[in-house]
Formats: sequence, C-alpha cells, structure tokens
Amino acid sequence: MLQIRKSQERGYADHGWLQSFHSFSFAGYHDPAFMGWGNLRVINEDRVAAGAGFGTHGHKDMEIISYVLDGALAHKDSMGNVESIPPGDVQRMSAGTGVMHSEFNHEKDKATHFLQIWLLPSQRGVQPGYEQKAFAASDKRGRLRLVASPDGAEGSVSMNADARLYAGLLDGDEQAELTLDPARKGYVHLVRGTLEVNGHILTGGDAAMIAGESRVQLRGGKDAEVLVFDLEA
Repeated sequence: MLQIRKSQERGYADHGWLQSFHSFSFAGYHDPAFMGWGNLRVINEDRVAAGAGFGTHGHKDMEIISYVLDGALAHKDSMGNVESIPPGDVQRMSAGTGVMHSEFNHEKDKATHFLQIWLLPSQRGVQPGYEQKAFAASDKRGRLRLVASPDGAEGSVSMNADARLYAGLLDGDEQAELTLDPARKGYVHLVRGTLEVNGHILTGGDAAMIAGESRVQLRGGKDAEVLVFDLEA
C-alpha cells in the first residue's frame, strides 16, 4: 500500500514570524486521519523570519531531529549545548526526562527554512541527549545516505527510536532503492524538486506513506532532495 499526501493537503499556520506546514496533526491543526505514521509523529516544514525564533520551551520523551534546508538555526538548550545548525547538518535532541531549548534565526535579512521532525522514543524517561553531524552533499548524491539510526550505524547520528532516516539527492538518471521489511512502515518526504517513488510522481512537500511493501524505488528526479524513513509499525 502506498498513499500519497500532497503538499497542499498539509495543515498550515502563519504566525507572522513563522510559516509552518504540518504533515501530521500539530498544535492548532488536527486531523484524526493524520496523527502520525508508525512511530513518526511530526514533520513540520518551518520558515522562520530573520531575527525571530522559538523562545525557550520544554519537551519530554520525544526524539527531535532538525534538518536545515536554507539559512541557519541557532540552538541553545538546558544541557549546555549552544550550536549553529547549517544546511547539511542533522541535529538530534533526545528530550527524555525533560529538556528546555530555544531556536532562533539570527540572520538580518534571510529566513531560515528547516524541517522539524519528531519520533516517538523506544524508551521513555531516558537521560536527555544531543548529537549533531554534518553530511556532505557528495555523500547523498545519487544514493540514500543513512543519517539517523538507533545504533549510529555508518556514522549516522544515534537516536532512541526504532527508526532509520535516510537522505538523498537525485537528478536525471540517478536512482536509489531501499529494502523494507513489509511488517514495518516506510515514509518518503520529498523536500524539494520532483521525484518518482514506486511509480508515483511527487513534487516538493509531497509525501508517500508506505505499508506492506518490500522496497522503495526512487528515480526520475529533477533537483530532488528526499528523506526516507524506515519505521516501527
């Protein structure tokens, strides 16, 4: 089974300083048909205006990944981490027993465009943690690069979730494939460009929700950047 969720079908919120598309129910957007997929709970596509950001706020028992597309995101948390997250970096924060953090765009004339991703943890009540790694575009070109996993395999960031996240850049004749256990779920989020996923054409912001399938085939990309999730069912 493969279900396409078009970009324009997502929830949307305009807070002035923040424009956010919600792939799943979040804050003031609620759709009982889209509460998450497997243990993937949130994908928000956020654009934060110059000089604005999320003030200090808390999270608990959630694995949170930030994937910056344009600009930079300034991160500060109660664990003592003060970092800048540029495009190409993957940041993982394990909220565990509780963590406070803020995220700002300190640019004077440029919005920060990023994806905020939440996954349900394998274990609740763990010690909060943080990890950030850079993944070069060349490592994602024409393939799916593992960027987050439960065990930090292949140099990915490690997370307290039964999931694997891959990132890829595909254009022209480039193709990539991921084998799936049909008992698990897959999720494809096309960040930008166009791409054929198991025979279906996606454009930027579209997603494919996959269940009972043994593989994900990606081809026919045009300036495509894609995230692919292998998820607990």
